Amino acid sequence: MKRDALERNQVWLYLAAVVAGLGAGSVAPGLAPSMELLLWPSLALLLYATFTQVPLAHLPAAFRDMRFMSAVLVGNFLVLPVLVWGLTAFVPEDPAVQLGVLLVLLVPCTDWFITFAHQAGGDVRRAIVATPVVLVIQIVLLPLYLWLFMGDGLAVRLSAGRMAAAFLSIIVVPLVLAGLTERWAEQSGVRGERLIQRLGALPVPLLGFVVLLIAGSQVEAVLGSLDLFRGVLAPFVVFLAGAAVCGVVLGRAFSLPPDQARTLLFSFSTRNSFVVLPLALALPPGWEAAGLVIVFQSLIELFGMLLFLWLVPRVLMPFRGT
Repeated sequence: MKRDALERNQVWLYLAAVVAGLGAGSVAPGLAPSMELLLWPSLALLLYATFTQVPLAHLPAAFRDMRFMSAVLVGNFLVLPVLVWGLTAFVPEDPAVQLGVLLVLLVPCTDWFITFAHQAGGDVRRAIVATPVVLVIQIVLLPLYLWLFMGDGLAVRLSAGRMAAAFLSIIVVPLVLAGLTERWAEQSGVRGERLIQRLGALPVPLLGFVVLLIAGSQVEAVLGSLDLFRGVLAPFVVFLAGAAVCGVVLGRAFSLPPDQARTLLFSFSTRNSFVVLPLALALPPGWEAAGLVIVFQSLIELFGMLLFLWLVPRVLMPFRGT
């Protein structure tokens, strides 16, 4: 299946992966240790393939259009964190659940939002240029947000050393390797371009495989968390609605044309779920709910994007005369 077809049908692929993983974990529970063993290298490969699609070498280009970048940064790192803080009042008081919600809602997407923006008639060039800036800033600010929302005791309760090891091995190393790959590709002409294109086809199937491994290795936790999922469904839906409103308001406040405003809205409404997923999976025993919450949010988000792909160009941000 080609990349475009994979991206159009990714929500169904992920749902099938969840069902397959739950089925495999239920029928053959002895597979759980093997699935857990495969999970970490699969995550590292997933993030490496994803990061190669982020133009890390072109960070300075992002600041040539300060109006669009200002809207992206203000919305993602000032306005939406306030919305997330308000939503935590409606999240179950379980610290693992709250951490999972914070992890996933505080980090803007740097990959599939480009696809959704393109499908909705957004400005893909600006989306691509903005992604490395958004990625770097979210990595820097996430610890600050968690400290503000959860307090000083968080690092002690979560084993900061274990989290740091996961961050370095699953996020930093793939990020550095992706940057080196991009530099080599730019110097290698057509051969390098082909490699980047081939790597670009990997994130969707790899994420499906990761979701299958999580569902299969955590089948008891998943089946035991149905009440938990009901408890976070409303906050996730409200976040999508709030992100859409934020996109419309800031698009008008910064006088962005419709294609740029559409890109802005999809930047606000999509989150970097599988970038923070390794951090959640590295948590000590008793915090498994954080990872499950992140996977659940990504599924809710994908259904929301199916709605937004119809709603944004037709109702929220139509071109003049349409």
